[in-house]
Amino acid sequence: MTEKALRLGTRRSKLAMAQSGHVADAVRQLTGRPVELVEITTYGDTSREHLAQIGGTGVFVVALRDALLRGEVDFAVHSLKDLPTAEHPDLVLAAIPVREDPRDVLVARDGLTFDQLPDGARIGTGSPRRMAQLNAYARSHGRTIECVPIRGNIDTRVGYVTKGELDAVVLAAAGLNRIGRSDVVTDFLSVDTVLPAPGQGALAIECTAADAGLAAALAELDDPFTRAAVTAERSLLAALEAGCSAPVGALADLLADGQIVHEMRLRGVVGTTDGSSLVQLSTTGPVPTSHDEAMALGRELADEMLAKGAAGLMGERAL
Repeated sequence: MTEKALRLGTRRSKLAMAQSGHVADAVRQLTGRPVELVEITTYGDTSREHLAQIGGTGVFVVALRDALLRGEVDFAVHSLKDLPTAEHPDLVLAAIPVREDPRDVLVARDGLTFDQLPDGARIGTGSPRRMAQLNAYARSHGRTIECVPIRGNIDTRVGYVTKGELDAVVLAAAGLNRIGRSDVVTDFLSVDTVLPAPGQGALAIECTAADAGLAAALAELDDPFTRAAVTAERSLLAALEAGCSAPVGALADLLADGQIVHEMRLRGVVGTTDGSSLVQLSTTGPVPTSHDEAMALGRELADEMLAKGAAGLMGERAL
């Protein structure tokens, strides 16, 4: 008798299906059980409003979590940056696999890099975080750019450039890599220029807390370094009391001495969307060995940023 298939809940977008397909393959190999994808439409997929207006946090997550809690699916795959920072009492984050490239990338006309864009270039992004940092970078180099709010899937966004409506769009490298479209990238934005969203490039595999057997099996896919890094980043975001539509960037990376990883550096940024004011700080410490240590690293940096005036910069929600 064959074991019952595990049902994996996923959003319907091309990217979500690709991400979930990778996870499904890994879980099949791990458990020897068949895995079937169950497509679920979320509010974030059907709403045409800008993410910052519909609340950002959780709009892609609620429907998947509801399906889990109702027992319609056994586990779900999310882009970690879409997950609310508060833990859900009935669900467990069973695994955070090895992270993809966390950087943002530019897809520009005529193969241009960011520094080659003409003055006044129109750059598409719906993210206040990206707007704040791109505007700040342009200002510091005596240039002007115009950030144009856009939404839509990867193909829609790249289409704005190929159709000549915009000079460039900014996307996450991870998403393009996962759907095999990294050929459209014309420039990788250094994290020194644009810090990514907390958790960007990482996936979250979630199941119900009651299903301890499945949680234990999925835990085999967990990468402890990725988990420590994104936990610190999300702790920073939570301590700044900001949802994922706030102009907050964060990245924790591991500092290695040869092959030995000995420290973690956490960098954070918050700014006004016009780029006129940024608070950007970093802290370095031992690699966290527990959830609490990773959380503490994020909170410490958030406290320093708040002391430097970060709170006053996050009231801006004008898009």
